[in-house]
Amino acid sequence: MARVKRVLLWVWKILTTPAATLSLAFLTLGGFIGGVIFWGAFNTALELTNTEEFCVSCHEMRTNVYEELTRTVHFSNRSGVRASCPDCHVPHEWTDKIARKMQASKEVWGKIFGTINTREKFLDHRLELAKHEWARLKANDSLECRNCHSSAAMDLSKQTQRAAEIHTRYLLPGKATCIDCHKGIAHELPNMQGIEPGWKLPPELEGETLPSASVVDELRKAMNDSHRMLASEN
Repeated sequence: MARVKRVLLWVWKILTTPAATLSLAFLTLGGFIGGVIFWGAFNTALELTNTEEFCVSCHEMRTNVYEELTRTVHFSNRSGVRASCPDCHVPHEWTDKIARKMQASKEVWGKIFGTINTREKFLDHRLELAKHEWARLKANDSLECRNCHSSAAMDLSKQTQRAAEIHTRYLLPGKATCIDCHKGIAHELPNMQGIEPGWKLPPELEGETLPSASVVDELRKAMNDSHRMLASEN
């Protein structure tokens, strides 16, 4: 018992002695433990803001874009794979995720000042909001799309010949990115009047019939041919 008491007294003396070396050691240890706690808390808070529940906690999102998402193949499909809000709007890599979170922080102002707090306001701003998101995805080469869709993993043989041809000519070489052609796949499009389509027939393909042209394409071609014929007759 006396030995235990002596050990405890020795430990207490060490802890209360203001020796420079021990103080530095304790500061280092304390800093390390504090850093671990801070990192854990920060990462936990970050992940909490990266859930669909957090995204739709604002009625601006829940009653507008989220309701639209529930009616698309990204929400319900035969394979049961569901894309949530963060899957499409937040990159998976940590550095890109932090950059996106910092960028999205300004959206808090929209919530505070009620920029789109009604359906009417949302629809009035819809084109502007869509343009911002299209430009962001264009600039980062559709990074969020690539959270799930990998061009390297595409089985072109299972795509329509038309899609495989376009992907081979433009997506794989990097001449185009996902958002160029795939707007409005999870949410309704704004009024697109005056908006250039994402993918237009390149000059080198003018007059060429693309593989697996749809009935609509064939009908459009027939109408154009008839218009040219009428124009030539006049």
